[in-house]
Amino acid sequence: MANTKERLGKKIQRLRKNLDITQEELAEKTNMSRTHIGHIEQGRKSPSIKVIEKLARVLKVKVGELFS
Repeated sequence: MANTKERLGKKIQRLRKNLDITQEELAEKTNMSRTHIGHIEQGRKSPSIKVIEKLARVLKVKVGELFS
């Protein structure tokens, strides 16, 4: 079973792909590096609350939806 970081990363990746935006575009819109976005999507990094809020805003979901 995937851990929380991995589940969160997969959800972010799925939402990003549903919006048809690249990691580079998501990074630009959230003022982060593409590498950092990649690490979050792979479950290698734990995003801060502030980063989670930015991602949710750009991905057009509520913060809670990232964890469901």
